[in-house]
Amino acid sequence: MSLIKRDHPRAIKFTPNINPYAHGSVIVEFGNTKVHITASVQESVPPFLKGKGQGWVTAEYAMLPSATHTRGDRERKGASGRTQEIQRLIGRSLRSIVDMQKLGERSILIDCDVIVADGGTRTASISGAYVALEMAVKKLMKDGLILQNPIKDGLAAISIGINKNDEVIADLNYEEDSTCGTDMNIVMTRSGKFVEVQGTAEGEPFSVEHLNALIGCAQKALQVVIAEQRKVLDNL
Repeated sequence: MSLIKRDHPRAIKFTPNINPYAHGSVIVEFGNTKVHITASVQESVPPFLKGKGQGWVTAEYAMLPSATHTRGDRERKGASGRTQEIQRLIGRSLRSIVDMQKLGERSILIDCDVIVADGGTRTASISGAYVALEMAVKKLMKDGLILQNPIKDGLAAISIGINKNDEVIADLNYEEDSTCGTDMNIVMTRSGKFVEVQGTAEGEPFSVEHLNALIGCAQKALQVVIAEQRKVLDNL
């Protein structure tokens, strides 16, 4: 008997070029979750990279005040621990698929602002951030600022969980996420390599069989995400 109940993501939509001032921009939607993402290029790098002939990719993440069921305050005094954790995840995920030498001494800054949060905001942000990143790189190449594509592979992410019936489901919405005993975030490359696997049993520990089902479910769901990314990017 299969442990997997749903191995496909919610309805996905990437709407590119929504910001005329950014080098790359997209609104990504996974079900009701919606994130506004921009990629901005700066002709400089952090101090620890100056003079090394390589670039940098980093990310910031924020929830707009009315993104959730109850209004949240803006983080005016600095990012919370959760926010810092998520933006570090987005940044290191993107850096894993970029050749910083080919990027040259410049930075690409990714901003992810959650418009509507209905589960999976960090994974939707990563999947959308890759689209914005590729758009920014295409512009840099078109403008002759870089000669070789620094992006080594595609990138996407998905949330996976085990519900109260011990069934594995992909791309959790808020209600599903809040009732799952185990939830996991998986970041993978288009070639099928793992970048990050974050999984926690908040209730009963999960078995090796469930772990394998979680990974298998993520792999299948991510094929759909990557296909939607390519559909948008190949038509730009």
